[in-house]
Parts: sequence; structure tokens; C-alpha cells
Amino acid sequence: MISVRNLKKSFGDHEVLKGINYDIAQGEKIVIIGPSGSGKSTFLRCLNLLETPTSGQIIFGDDEMNGGEDITAKGTDINKVRQQMGMVFQHFNLFPHMNILDNLTFAPVKLGKMTKEEAHEEAMRLLKVVNLEDKVDSYPGQLSGGQKQRIAIVRSLMMKPKMMLFDEPTSALDPEMVGEVLEVMKDLAAKGMTMAVVTHEMGFAKEVATRVLFMDEGVILEEGTPDQIFNNPKEDRTKEFLSKVLV
Repeated sequence: MISVRNLKKSFGDHEVLKGINYDIAQGEKIVIIGPSGSGKSTFLRCLNLLETPTSGQIIFGDDEMNGGEDITAKGTDINKVRQQMGMVFQHFNLFPHMNILDNLTFAPVKLGKMTKEEAHEEAMRLLKVVNLEDKVDSYPGQLSGGQKQRIAIVRSLMMKPKMMLFDEPTSALDPEMVGEVLEVMKDLAAKGMTMAVVTHEMGFAKEVATRVLFMDEGVILEEGTPDQIFNNPKEDRTKEFLSKVLV
């Protein structure tokens, strides 16, 4: 699905990513953990070129047979690539002047992926999945943070992506709203969606991840199954980090 080769990213003289190499296979749920400033979000944002890598390659493709496409190459239609990689941010980025239905249907209709009628039908189907069909005529300002984030996830799913990227999707939420968003993500994972998630929710990582990456100072310091990372980490830095976040 995605192959990352020697990915580097600098902001001025500050090298944030120092040569990342990693493959994400179709159907995998990769959860990226680590301290603030370790490069987690920058790595995620490079995957769909919201941040332009300083150097390295990102190969994105349906399967191993077709070889994939180097999305860092000149001339790549990155907007077309982004339609296949849904992105959910810390903040919801919904259009405040549009009701929920219009927020969900605007992009797929404008880009010609669906007719207005098809988009309406798909929006209603997905709203039922996240138990928000009664909010179809509401505006973002009338929703709680958890409801807005669930709508943001649905908006990404409207484009029928092949992969979903989540950048700390619960960090801006009140604690009582976190669970409802994580439940939607767990359901998405159970249905086979390929996912890469930056999060501080260690319970989610233990339950959902196929692989956990621990990043520190711009590198993947350690990776493994949730059992390996949480119960038998090899690196001292991983052990130190987990001792502070697992209570």
C-alpha cells in the first residue's frame, strides 16, 4: 500500500525526520506513538504530501503487483492521490457555514465522484453508522467536539479512500468525548480499512494496532506488535516513555 524510503524532512536547519524506512501493507493498522517533537505528525503529513519531504520516496499503490506510484515525483497529481488517502486532523476543519449534509457531499459532488443524489444517499448511510443521522440538517457550531470529529471521519470516508490517516484525532476533545470517536475508528479498523494513526491513546493502540511504531528524535526507534512494544520493549528509551504514559 505504502513504501517509505529514506524519508527526510527539515524545517530550516532543524531535521525533523532523519531517514524513515517503512512499509504499510493493505489492511494494516499502524499506530505511531512517541514523545512530543519526535516527528510523528510530520511523518504522517508527509504520507499525503501535506508536508513536502526534503528527500526520499513515498510509493503508494493498490498492491504489490502494480508497483505503485512515487507520489514525491515531479508531475504527480497529489490531489488525486489525496482522494485515496483520507485525513482526519486534531481539529475538525468543517465548513461552519454549511450544514452537515452539505459538508459531507460538497467534495465528492464537486470532484465528480458522485452525483448529488448518490452523495446524499451515501452520506445518510454513513451518518447512520456513526449514529448521527439526526444531525443531517445541523451546523458544525451546534455539535459537540466528539460529534464534529465523527462527522470529519465520515467526510473522509465519503471519498471512498483506500487508506485513512489520523493525526491525534482525539487530542482536542474533552475526555468524555474521546470514547465515541475511538469506537468509530475501531469499527473502521474491524471492517479492514488500512490505517495509520498518531495517538496518545495507548488502549486504542493495544486493541487495534497490527504494528506499533515508537518514534523518537526523528527516527523509528522500535517497532513491533502491541504485545512486543507494550509488554516487552527492547529499547531503554521506549521503556522510559511507556513508564510515563502507562498508568
